[in-house]
Amino acid sequence: QVQLVESGGGLVQAGGSLRLSCAASGNVFSSDVMGWYRQAPGKQRELVAVITSGGNTDLASYADSVKGRFTISRDNAKNTVLLEMNSLKPEDTAVYYCNVRKLRRWSGVDDYWGRGTQVTVSS
Repeated sequence: QVQLVESGGGLVQAGGSLRLSCAASGNVFSSDVMGWYRQAPGKQRELVAVITSGGNTDLASYADSVKGRFTISRDNAKNTVLLEMNSLKPEDTAVYYCNVRKLRRWSGVDDYWGRGTQVTVSS
């Protein structure tokens, strides 16, 4: 069982910055993939960024639309994942969801989601 709670959303001007936080509880491990997704009105939920932990390095991957502007990080000791959002654009407006993905033993995955936090970027 995994519980995820997002925070940090709000209203910002274009070009501004915002930091989203996700607090995870329950059975979350460093081997799990953590990430952020977003969903704008009338659109499907899309990947923003994901991060994996392994050895001495955390590896992150970003959607092309946010690459160079957003930074994802995680603190496994605190079971948190952050999303630093810079140079925000109106098209970044969406509900942002925290995600934990657990890989099953043989095949498939189990996804866990937070309730989401609204990010609105004004022009």
